[in-house]
Amino acid sequence: MIVRTLAEAEKSDRCVKAENGNWQSVRLSLKEDKMGHSFNITTIFKGTKTHIKYANHWESVYVISGSGKIETLDDGKVYDLTPGTIYLLNEHDEHYLYGGENEDMVVACAFTPPLSGKEVHDENGVYPADVD
Repeated sequence: MIVRTLAEAEKSDRCVKAENGNWQSVRLSLKEDKMGHSFNITTIFKGTKTHIKYANHWESVYVISGSGKIETLDDGKVYDLTPGTIYLLNEHDEHYLYGGENEDMVVACAFTPPLSGKEVHDENGVYPADVD
């Protein structure tokens, strides 16, 4: 059994911050934990816009607190994100993720295949594939 707390992980190398300052992701479970997925608590900072396309992963995202929006690039649809909302990137959907106008948004994220830990978005919004 593995037990960790968010507070512990926030003070470790499991806390990864975007180079552009748009988000912070605390990786509570990773590939090394051998669960078949990884699980993060991520804060999307208010007033930010992040381009994302997980070409190598599927992601499920559940909004815990705050608000934001997601805009899909293929059809231009915009969805409000509020607590209790889940979105599933089941087709490697390219999108923009927006932090709220007045508040940060905190989300729980599960990735398949699991993240290794230090991933950040490349210039195309993609996390690299794990080569192991």
